[in-house]
Amino acid sequence: MQRYFSSEKNDNYFTLSIDDTYHITKVMRYQIDTLVEIVYENKVYISKIIELHPLVKVEVVEEIINDFELPLQVTICQSLVKEAKMDLILQKCVELGAYSFIPLKTKNSIIKLEQKDEDKKILRWQRIVKEASEQSKRTIIPKVLNISSLKDIVKYDYDIKILCTVNELSTTFKNILQNNKNCGTMIIVVGPEGGFKKDEEEFLIENGYLSTSLGHFVLRTETASIALLSMINYEYMR
Repeated sequence: MQRYFSSEKNDNYFTLSIDDTYHITKVMRYQIDTLVEIVYENKVYISKIIELHPLVKVEVVEEIINDFELPLQVTICQSLVKEAKMDLILQKCVELGAYSFIPLKTKNSIIKLEQKDEDKKILRWQRIVKEASEQSKRTIIPKVLNISSLKDIVKYDYDIKILCTVNELSTTFKNILQNNKNCGTMIIVVGPEGGFKKDEEEFLIENGYLSTSLGHFVLRTETASIALLSMINYEYMR
């Protein structure tokens, strides 16, 4: 059953957005009485389509229990990469339970965005995240925050701050997860394709980030975030 998100509920009814109306009528070609899932304020409702135009309107049939979100809120701070790779990272990390995303500017970032282009990118990434949330049956839509610098992210408050590195002397991510079972929030910083500069790593470590290894293999930047969230899913699987 297809899932959609709604920001407004009137009595026992939801009216969906223009984009969702287009998807229902033109892509899925649903008809009156078709059942869909609607997420509103983290609750899931089985609902029946009662109107298709001008906007799709649905009537609640029943509320269902669907609380499968990770108990650990994970923010992926991903260094800017080419469009196709960024799309993949967002999609797969949403599927694996990421709570939010911070696009990160670094010295080795291949992508250099002008200020005027950043807002368009954020909107595009947020659409990708929404669609991935619907596909993967999430009850929240992870937020894509503003493009940030290293100086920006050290100001944020998290229970655990992780810096992914290829330094073999670093603590393994496995050990960090096992030793921090009760933490509620985590930020994971993943470097660009050329890796972090030495001074960038030192700056993050000086500001409370734990230098963390994913093992002996050197992963591509688009693989690292997915691997990290896979490990978190395994550790917190219920």
